[in-house]
Amino acid sequence: MPGLKITLLQQPLVWMDGPANLRHFDRQLEGITGRDVIVLPEMFTTGFAMEAATQSLPQEDVVAWMSAKALQANALIAGSAALQTECGPVNRFLLVEPDGAVHVYDKRHLFRMADEHHHYAAGKERVVFEFRGWRILPLVCYDLRFPVWSRNRNDYDLALYVANWPAPRSLHWQALLTARAIENQAYVAGCNRVGTDGNGHHYRGDSRVINPQGEIIATAEAHQATRIDAELSLAALREYREKFPAWQDADTFRLG
Repeated sequence: MPGLKITLLQQPLVWMDGPANLRHFDRQLEGITGRDVIVLPEMFTTGFAMEAATQSLPQEDVVAWMSAKALQANALIAGSAALQTECGPVNRFLLVEPDGAVHVYDKRHLFRMADEHHHYAAGKERVVFEFRGWRILPLVCYDLRFPVWSRNRNDYDLALYVANWPAPRSLHWQALLTARAIENQAYVAGCNRVGTDGNGHHYRGDSRVINPQGEIIATAEAHQATRIDAELSLAALREYREKFPAWQDADTFRLG
């Protein structure tokens, strides 16, 4: 069964400067080889700015850049961006394969404490796609607080969270990532930014990869711009779910 080599890039972001952020990630991605999935933070072209969708790079430019990097690294490149679309402004998680295939998830739960729901349209569709034998569920930041939306319906192996999750609530980030892994019996990877944004909010990072039993198998040092790597085992995941099939007793939820 295929393993999956995943890399998380815990990095600072330049406030509202798409070209500068792409140049920064050009440098971070240079020379990365032999990975399957490379994850960038939420709104990696702008930082978590409410005005970003009207002033950020167009989707075609972001996708073109991600496609080139995916081809260069022979890996799935994943990260969210604030974009203006036919549905209005969205916080869109883009996941681009080396062959140019693009998967899209629009953030469902918008962070009302920053008025995100007044500036962006909420996504309506939960997305799961397959890449190199793995079923992947992409989610964004505040989605982490809502377990029903990320409930494993026996349809995914890995949940990917990208975030701009501020330092004062870092304990919540760490605890909820672990909870999502345990309750869904799936791997969970969370990529958060570091540094200070244009609104003065500070970010610790605390990016990590967690196995289905809730064990942290890779973690980034807090406050540091860094890269972390992990290798996931589909065989180990399936063996655990067979030996401890708690998923068979999960409650059924119907989302309206």
